[in-house]
Amino acid sequence: MQNPRQIAFLALREVHRRGAFADAALDRAFSNSQLNDLDRRLVTELVYGSVRRMRSIDFIIDKLATKKSSQQPPELRTILHLGLYQLEYLNQIPPSAAVNTTVQLAKENGFSGLSSFVNGLLRQYIRLTPPTPPYQGGAKSVPNSPQQAETKTTSNSPPYQGGAGGGLNSLKLPENPVQRLGIIHSFPDWLIELWIEQIGETETEQLCEWFNQSPTIDLRINPLKSSIAEIETAFKSQKISVSRIPNLPQALRLNGSTGAIQNLPGYSEGWWTIQDSSAQLVTHLLGPQPGETIIDACAAPGGKTTHSAELMQDTGTIYACDKTASRLKKLKENADRLQMKSIKIHTGDSRHFPEFVNLADRVLLDAPCSGLGTLHRRADARWRHTPENIEQQSQLQSELLANAATFVKPGGVLVYATCTIHPLENETVIRSFLDSNPHWQIEPPTIDLPVQPSPEGWVKVWPHRHHMDGFFMVRLKQLKKD
Repeated sequence: MQNPRQIAFLALREVHRRGAFADAALDRAFSNSQLNDLDRRLVTELVYGSVRRMRSIDFIIDKLATKKSSQQPPELRTILHLGLYQLEYLNQIPPSAAVNTTVQLAKENGFSGLSSFVNGLLRQYIRLTPPTPPYQGGAKSVPNSPQQAETKTTSNSPPYQGGAGGGLNSLKLPENPVQRLGIIHSFPDWLIELWIEQIGETETEQLCEWFNQSPTIDLRINPLKSSIAEIETAFKSQKISVSRIPNLPQALRLNGSTGAIQNLPGYSEGWWTIQDSSAQLVTHLLGPQPGETIIDACAAPGGKTTHSAELMQDTGTIYACDKTASRLKKLKENADRLQMKSIKIHTGDSRHFPEFVNLADRVLLDAPCSGLGTLHRRADARWRHTPENIEQQSQLQSELLANAATFVKPGGVLVYATCTIHPLENETVIRSFLDSNPHWQIEPPTIDLPVQPSPEGWVKVWPHRHHMDGFFMVRLKQLKKD
């Protein structure tokens, strides 16, 4: 079975019917197929894009069909999602091709009797939002800038480009700003409300647009094995464009498509690893020094652990803890590829390691979180979270922080970090900790960072402002007791 749209349909059916994660469903679909690189990229775009834009596409169905999207047969709804996603968000597919292939999908998957309905709905949408060459579906006039594909890159061909979803404007959107932004950009109302409360309506729209782009890929060079100049030269020799990121001395950003990551210069030699700029900021804030004892309390998959080893010149000891053995296996593979010797792996919940009390010069708690700062990397995450599970995350984070603080020697440093921009998981956790622990205080950054710290001394990275993953980080200092 080599039809890319059929393979995308099978993956989406898993997501919609069984609640599968989009990346896992996509991996399973690929394992049963033999597609060329271009078709793999199309399938990836269709699956991630359709999941990401689910609310917007359901709104179109609700407006044009007699039955609401929720009343459609589930697999027919999935087929309509694929067709409408191509019409509204993919510039490079002619509308006729999008319609014809979607009608064919309906026929091949048990909906021959409804194929005329599929054809009519898609053509009605085209009439309402006429395309303009070169096939910018609907009223799209501001296509997303081409960026690195969302997952593992497998082709040197240009990425498929998504449009701005302008065709939705012809379908009478709600006047309520929360609902309007939620439908246009395809986010749940509670997230839109949260962001408007923090940064206002204009910036919320900018944030939504950021999260609907495919993510960039950043590298962190390993100074123990190479230099940033050497890697730039190696990439340039293969006509791969990279750019440096101010105030992050180890960071290089890949520009455009690169092909398979493991085939890039220096991968097997351990010259670099993949790590977003925001995550690199965290370890610089921690500031590990040669010969120190470091505890990384929630370490897997190990990006910040190996970064600490690099900054320590691979001397001293880093205890890397995680309760998931499979994720620690990935950490070990990364450490081995980068040829790190200072990392000691501890499997288990860091709350159950009494031997670590008062042991460390520095502790990193990269706490498990909702990931709401990285929604561009996880297509379905926006639909999986609720205010209730964010509250539960916050309670766990507070517990982990209180425990991690016991690992720090008097006068030592603790960095708390998350890849979320939700205040309950960040500012609220820190304020509560400081209220309960008067012998701790925030130590504002003393190094130059590409993000200005807040007046309180923590660092909050907003993706649309800083062009990197959303993150929160704060450095806490334990006062020496008299």
